[in-house]
Amino acid sequence: MKKIISILLALCLIAGLSACSGGSSGEAAEEGAGSAETEEQGTGSASAEEQTEAPASNDSGSGDETLVVYFSVTGNTKAVAEKIASITGADIYEIKAAQEYTDGDIDWNDSDSRTTHEQNDKTARPEIGSDKVSLDGYKTIYIGYPIWWGEEPRIMDTFVESYDFDGITMIPFCTSGSSGIGRSGQNLADNAGSGNWLEGERFSGSASEDELRSWIEGLQ
Repeated sequence: MKKIISILLALCLIAGLSACSGGSSGEAAEEGAGSAETEEQGTGSASAEEQTEAPASNDSGSGDETLVVYFSVTGNTKAVAEKIASITGADIYEIKAAQEYTDGDIDWNDSDSRTTHEQNDKTARPEIGSDKVSLDGYKTIYIGYPIWWGEEPRIMDTFVESYDFDGITMIPFCTSGSSGIGRSGQNLADNAGSGNWLEGERFSGSASEDELRSWIEGLQ
């Protein structure tokens, strides 16, 4: 009888231990699933955070803060300006005269031509016909023009006197057959009265992108 009781007790003990062991395995599996879900949610949160911060990063070489301003009658300065804009990824703005210049107007051999009168009068300020441009957000402006009578066209003085260039780096460039940039860049800086003006450079109308890129890289 004692043997039977002992056997029954032993069987009960074994059954109890098996039940406890099964319950522990189930809880462990459940916790594992819960941990996996938590980890997945954590990954999701990280992705959301990255998406929120991404737009704040800015590629400093994107050109988004650069503007090329130019005035051109024959197309030479326009060609150089467009190449500079392409190299830098800059926006571009053309200064247009309210009264367009004709071939006769820019005849330097004619002492009575329009530009002869304008260039001989340092107070002349030809009217600009193109819409005003907003300079908000720009940190660098390349400003281009042809050389007329050894100086900047007076319409360039009209332009620089019409804007505030505080906090903007101004980089003059000009085109000509042979004349250098002379004092034109300094004249613009003096008339503007604002902005950080760098020394300018003269180019031919057929300046290559390699030539312009070398100059631009030398400014940095």
